[in-house]
Amino acid sequence: MARGARDLGRGVEQAVAWTLRNLDGVLAMAAALTIGTLDILDQKIDSNITSGAILLVLAALVFGTLTERRRRVTDIRQAMSGTRHALEDLTMVRSLSGAELESALERARQNTDRWVFKGGTGTYLRAVTLPVCVREAQRQRRSLTMKIDIVNPADEQACAAYARFRQTFAHRMHAVPAEAWSAERTRKEAFATVLAACWYRQRLDTLEVDLYLSSVVPTLRFDLSASCLIITQDDPQRVNLLVERDRPLYDYYVTELHQSREQAVTLDLSRTAPLSEEPTVDEVLRLFDGLALPLPVAFTDRDVGDIIDKALHAENPYRR
Repeated sequence: MARGARDLGRGVEQAVAWTLRNLDGVLAMAAALTIGTLDILDQKIDSNITSGAILLVLAALVFGTLTERRRRVTDIRQAMSGTRHALEDLTMVRSLSGAELESALERARQNTDRWVFKGGTGTYLRAVTLPVCVREAQRQRRSLTMKIDIVNPADEQACAAYARFRQTFAHRMHAVPAEAWSAERTRKEAFATVLAACWYRQRLDTLEVDLYLSSVVPTLRFDLSASCLIITQDDPQRVNLLVERDRPLYDYYVTELHQSREQAVTLDLSRTAPLSEEPTVDEVLRLFDGLALPLPVAFTDRDVGDIIDKALHAENPYRR
């Protein structure tokens, strides 16, 4: 019984709503039906009433036509707005090539209080991003947060796989000439990034650094600042990508990079051994032992010296 009453009430509401939406047509039809019925019944109707009724019907039809036109204009505007938003979404990724990449990275470093990096060994990070961001934070007397996700130098298989990947594009590279990529070089480069992060952390109290070591070999590099995300790769013949912060893709990658870090090994930097301006071999060995990331036993003092040089004196790989 109650259900039937609810259905009846819902039907009345729908009928009233339909009538209000189509009031012009309802009035025209009612007038036409009234005049037509009276005419069929052979009722004498004054000619003025008939003319008025015809005019009423025509006015209702005109009104309905104008209303429908307004609705169509509104629908067209909504469709155009949706198309505009779709086009904006399509352009939320901008390609970068040549000198545009360096300029984009420079703009990304300006006034940023955070930097998230995910990549292979972080050569550009050590050479440019880390020192420039630290210097700007010191100049502006503000805090700086960095999250660094690189290949785990303790994972020999991951290092060998990354070296093979880099060798694939080595013949296309036109950057600063460098030694050939090998598993040993990959390990040194990754160790150097860890050392550089610890060294700069000890020289800026407001610098918060989180280091993550991954066993998954990346094929892209991600540099995310407070203003944008820049995606690069090692093949110079392919374009690099830039995503502004106000685009949905930026937020998607924030989540993606977070999930990647959740699956990596996190280094505890709370008790790192002190490092001098020019770290010694013994200081570096103590540092990595304290991080539970000891250097390979086969590494000589010369190898440790290479790591120190790569950490604090890395060359910009994008320099022409």
